[in-house]
Amino acid sequence: MSSRKFFFTTIILALTAAASNAQTVDFQSALMRGDALVDKEQYKAAIEEYSKVTSGAGELYARATYNIGVCHYELWQTDEAIVFYRRAIELKGGNYPRASYALGVALEGQGQLSEAKAAYEQAANASRRGFAPALYRQGIIEAQAGNFQRAAALFKEAAAQKGAHVPASHNNLGVMLARLGFLKEAEQEFVIALKTSNGQLNDAAHNLNLCRSLTTQIPRDQTILKLSLN
Repeated sequence: MSSRKFFFTTIILALTAAASNAQTVDFQSALMRGDALVDKEQYKAAIEEYSKVTSGAGELYARATYNIGVCHYELWQTDEAIVFYRRAIELKGGNYPRASYALGVALEGQGQLSEAKAAYEQAANASRRGFAPALYRQGIIEAQAGNFQRAAALFKEAAAQKGAHVPASHNNLGVMLARLGFLKEAEQEFVIALKTSNGQLNDAAHNLNLCRSLTTQIPRDQTILKLSLN
């Protein structure tokens, strides 16, 4: 069974808090053991450790619940992952950006796009628009639905924040601008995408060459512009 390590590039296991009493130490120890097992890709064993953290653990319980969801996702048990992500979000009163983003990824993978968009929006709002990967994934969904103006706004918002998503965000913003007829502005975005990726984003190189070959005419087949999906 292949690993879903792409998910772990963005969905990082929750960090444990400092222990304040003996019981909390036990809960934190269980979380740490679970984290160690995840590092070894022993997800079933990790779930057993995380499950030792009970509702009396407060903040640690929400984190353990989220981590169990991550493990289920890595085990390709997406339905179970969705259940635990939602439970973790509920435990924190809807203010759990990382879990909301994880929920969005899982729902998007299941083809539940409207629900995924809502989860990404929740992640963005709970983080005061500071969780850029959620903005980026929203942009992908809007772009694929043909909502180019909305997608452009989301990619622009994501590109303004630091992170590995920046080159692809600029590339995708360029694609949206080109499809809206703003070729010069699109070209600038492709240049930025290449620069921020140290020339490694092939989609941006393709799009830049195409854009420079045009003047005021938008290509009839706009699918030759390449949207970066990851």
